[in-house]
Amino acid sequence: MDATEIAALKERIKLIQERRPAVAKLLEKPGLGSLRVDINQALEEIDELLHEFHQIFGSES
Repeated sequence: MDATEIAALKERIKLIQERRPAVAKLLEKPGLGSLRVDINQALEEIDELLHEFHQIFGSES
């Protein structure tokens, strides 16, 4: 990856991190039914992605 690709990746990760609270807020809505499982799975995957990203790129991102 060149510097431009890394910068673009960091911007995408930043957007995902900024939007995570909106996904978490969905859990507050009543009547989600089985969607609750999907939302929880999405949050777990977002958290895993962010964790791995920060392991690779450290706190510089």
